[in-house]
Amino acid sequence: MRTKTNKPSHVTKDNVFEDLGFSKEDAAALKIKAGILSAVLDHIHRRRYTQKQLAGLLGEYQPNISKLLNGKISTMSIEKLLNYAHRLSMDAQITMKMKPRSARGKKIRIA
Repeated sequence: MRTKTNKPSHVTKDNVFEDLGFSKEDAAALKIKAGILSAVLDHIHRRRYTQKQLAGLLGEYQPNISKLLNGKISTMSIEKLLNYAHRLSMDAQITMKMKPRSARGKKIRIA
């Protein structure tokens, strides 16, 4: 009897947000935002902070803490997430690098 295998129908090679239809610029910002969120949430879970403790540490209202913990950060800026990381005594480092030579000459359209 032949069994079905679970083959992925699409493999993301660079940025899943581009694959979801976001512009290159928005996708890049969302990828950075997701990375910061992931690091902050990992830190929070390792330290086992309660929402009440986080509200005090981050200087936020509890509903905003709930949104953060549930990954609902569409209205939060990258700066706000970096501020949270700083208040949690985390260090942030951003690395910029040149694109491969084949992509350098392409124009980027900003709406």
